[in-house]
Amino acid sequence: MKVLASCTIALNAGLALGFAPRAPLALTRTVRPRSPEFSLTRVQSESDGRSIGAAVSPGGFNSAGEAGIEIRGFSLAKAGLAVGLTLTTLSFGEYFLADGGGAGLGSLGFIYGIPITLIGCALQYAELAPAGLKTTPQAEALFERRGTETMAKIVKDVTRHRYGDEAHLDTTVKALGLVMPQKDYPQLQYIELEESEGGEIAMTCVFQSLDTPFNTWVEPERIDKYDTFFGPGVWCEVVKVSSEEKLVGIKITTGAKPKAAETPAEAKA
Repeated sequence: MKVLASCTIALNAGLALGFAPRAPLALTRTVRPRSPEFSLTRVQSESDGRSIGAAVSPGGFNSAGEAGIEIRGFSLAKAGLAVGLTLTTLSFGEYFLADGGGAGLGSLGFIYGIPITLIGCALQYAELAPAGLKTTPQAEALFERRGTETMAKIVKDVTRHRYGDEAHLDTTVKALGLVMPQKDYPQLQYIELEESEGGEIAMTCVFQSLDTPFNTWVEPERIDKYDTFFGPGVWCEVVKVSSEEKLVGIKITTGAKPKAAETPAEAKA
């Protein structure tokens, strides 16, 4: 919605300047229906009033807002700016320098150049750059063999440009109760892949958590929820990456959970 609103403002600004496109431009958004297995129930709260997130079923992660057509490898905002500025520059150059004998680019630039440039500016404002990926050839090969479908979806989802989202995995951290009221979302910085014991693969999602305290991330009930949310076939733990930069990671490892990593609730079970 943020992108659509920004583009609408950009188009209205272009129309106000008299540069109306020859045909109406329809902006559409493809929304994929959510699978029933991804449904989340009402948010439950602890006795102290803090939310521990919604109760989730196995495989709770999903790429909410995933576009029907996926563009990877370049920034749509920068492409729009390049096209718009090129058309506008050529049209102005022909208008002032060709003395009426140019190639007819003047009207093309005036009609399309400025509106496209404004749309590119709106997309640039709403753009979320891809998160980093730290890995090795050995870890990447192991990830291809041992990584779960959910882990693959996460990597695919965060390593592309997104538009209009508050943060990478914003619906995930919200569902897990990691967004404090009236505070900013934890920002995903990078994902690290590494080999774990027993030939398993571990994937650490490293967030910068400026507003959500570390104690909230490591609550036993919440760690149990991580296992369910990112499962099946994995177990999770929270690691403190940097106290100074407030970096915290959710480490997702394939295989069975070791006894030493079990929470009190799991130990009783």
